Amino acid sequence: MRFLMTFESNPSAPPPTPQKLQELGEFTQKMLASGKVVLTGGLVRPSHGIKVTSEGGKVSFTDGPFVESKELIDGFAVVEAPDLEGAKQLCREFMAVAGDGKGEILAMFSPGG
Repeated sequence: MRFLMTFESNPSAPPPTPQKLQELGEFTQKMLASGKVVLTGGLVRPSHGIKVTSEGGKVSFTDGPFVESKELIDGFAVVEAPDLEGAKQLCREFMAVAGDGKGEILAMFSPGG
């Protein structure tokens, strides 16, 4: 099964050190090589983002920055796990490296099923 995991770092935490970034990079490479992580990436802050709204068949776009945004996703990963418990274990491993923060684990629909 595939799951989408999101991560929001603790906004009051200091920025990651070069050593922490190296640890995250090594962990990511290990997970990609194992096939447990299918795709991963970090996201640009909302000052460079665009909000999309669809209402009544009309789609509109609003350029950032969005200072009212309180919860921002810093990164994501699409992971392959046998079940939700396996996805939770991968999340535990990631959080041990990434540090304080929060996120979500969402099961993904698979083609044809």
